[in-house]
Amino acid sequence: MTLLSVNLNKIAVLRNSRGGHEPDICRAAQTCIEHGCGGITVHPRPDLRHVRPDDVRALAAMLRGRVEYNIEGNPFAAPRGDYPGLLALAREVRPTQVTLVPDSDGQITSDHGFDLSRDLDRLRPLVDELNALDCRVSLFVDAGNQDFAAAKAIGVRRIELYTGPYAEAFAEGEPDAVLASCAATARLAQQAGLAVNAGHDLSQANLGTFKAAIPGLAEVSIGHALIGEALYEGLATTVRNYLQILR
Repeated sequence: MTLLSVNLNKIAVLRNSRGGHEPDICRAAQTCIEHGCGGITVHPRPDLRHVRPDDVRALAAMLRGRVEYNIEGNPFAAPRGDYPGLLALAREVRPTQVTLVPDSDGQITSDHGFDLSRDLDRLRPLVDELNALDCRVSLFVDAGNQDFAAAKAIGVRRIELYTGPYAEAFAEGEPDAVLASCAATARLAQQAGLAVNAGHDLSQANLGTFKAAIPGLAEVSIGHALIGEALYEGLATTVRNYLQILR
């Protein structure tokens, strides 16, 4: 079954809006695990607007040996204040997977992936270091990329398809063209020996259609919609609902 990795950034956003320690991000992770999720995702950023380095460390301590731990971020973002940088965090906590994302402070959320025809040379030394740490490397990419054999050659093991355009097209009632592009890109990646993850704006409404179009989908990372839906149905019920869709 496709693994569900729950992104907990929005738990941290709610906590940070008030200060203090509630809601507790580790308690949220525990609830997700107890109800069947196979992974936890966080995406720390240098501006500390949601998940903070101390959250990354606390989650690492509680998750080790239980479920997969996926840390996302821009490997080129310089250390700033309490943020030591993505690779420094990976050295500290040794997550199962590091998903490299070309985001910046000016983006409210990630809105594009790497261009594999352009970016692999500068990614190569970072991928080497992460592999030496025994962290599986995934690259966040847009549908339409093709240079997957080259990505595989530098040690990348997965891609994460950016599904924002699919979710938008689905909401407008016209998902077919974008979905076909995602499916074609996934096939090319798999033929090159890469596993395929997906994430961004996936929800209970659109996930089933997406999964049906992508045979062998390894993992979905879902946060914003899942946490929003949990406000109405509860976190435990919402996690179970997603798992049922993935089955």
